[in-house]
Amino acid sequence: MEFFTISLLNGISYGLLLFMLSSGLTLIFSMMGVLNFAHASFYMLGAYFGYSVTEWLGFWPALVVAPLIVGGLGAMFERFLLRRVHKFGHVPELLITFGMSYVILELVQLVWGRSSVDYRVPQALDGPLFTLFGTQFPMYRAFMMGVALAMLLALWLLLTRTRIGLVIQAALSHPEMTESLGHNVPRVFMLVFGGGCALAGLAGVIGGNAFVTEPGMAVAVGGIIFVVVVVGGMGSLGGAFLASLLIGLIQTFAVGIDVSVLSVLGGVGVSLTEQAPGYALWKLKISQVAPILPYMFLVLMLIFRPKGLMGTRED
Repeated sequence: MEFFTISLLNGISYGLLLFMLSSGLTLIFSMMGVLNFAHASFYMLGAYFGYSVTEWLGFWPALVVAPLIVGGLGAMFERFLLRRVHKFGHVPELLITFGMSYVILELVQLVWGRSSVDYRVPQALDGPLFTLFGTQFPMYRAFMMGVALAMLLALWLLLTRTRIGLVIQAALSHPEMTESLGHNVPRVFMLVFGGGCALAGLAGVIGGNAFVTEPGMAVAVGGIIFVVVVVGGMGSLGGAFLASLLIGLIQTFAVGIDVSVLSVLGGVGVSLTEQAPGYALWKLKISQVAPILPYMFLVLMLIFRPKGLMGTRED
C-alpha cells in the first residue's frame, strides 16, 4: 500500500511537470503547425534564468521574470528567424529550430559553464508536506502540481472564454478573414510562439531546482515531451495532459518494480536455461527498462491510433 500511494503521488507530480513542458509545444503546434525542436532548450533557459534571478531577487520574482525573458526570446526567434522560413514548409522549420537548440546549448555553456549550478528549492517550500506510511511527500512537489493545474485552467479559459483566444483560433483557421477584420495575424503567431516558450520557461524555473540544472537537461527531457505530444494527439491540450499523467505514472511505477519476467516465471514453477531464446531479455528487471517504456508506448500508439489519444489534426 505504501509503494502504491507514494508512487501514485510521485507519478502524478512528474506527469504534471511533463504537462507544463509539453503544453507550450502543443500550443505552438496547434496554433501554428510548427513542431519546435528547440522547445526543451527554452525549458533549459528557464531553469538557468530562474537560477540567476533567484540569486539576485529571490525565487518568487524569478517565477515571473524568467518565463517573461524566455517568452521574449522565443517571440524574437519567431519574428526574425522562424518567420523567414515558414513559407518554405515544415522541413526548414524543423531544421532551424533544431539548429537553434544547439545555439542555445553552446550559449548556456559559455555563460553558466559546463557543470551543474547550485539551484535549490526555496526555503519556504523545502520540507515535507505530510508523512505517509513513514515516507515524506515533499511540499515542493505539491507546489509543482498546483502550478501545473493552474496552468491548465488558465490556458483553457484563455483559449475558450476570452477574445484573445477567439482571435488566436480564428487566425489559425481563417487567417485572411482575421486579417481583413483588422488583426495582425503574424503578430498573433509571434505572441503564440513566445507564449509557448514562456510556458517552457516556467516549467524550467519550477523543475530546475526539483531536479538538476545542467547543460544536458534539455536532451534529458527533449525526447519525452515529443512522446507526450504525439501520444496525446498533435495539437490537443487535453490529450497532452492525459498523456503526461499516463507516462509519468508508467515510468514512476516501473522504476520501483524490481522484478524480472524470469523471476515471475520461476515463481509459478517455470524455469528457463541460459540457452533459452531471449534469455538475456527475460533477465532484465522492469526498473531497468523503465526509461524505454514511454517510447514503446509511442510505437504502439502510432501503430494502433496514429492520431493519439485525443488528436484531431489531419496534417
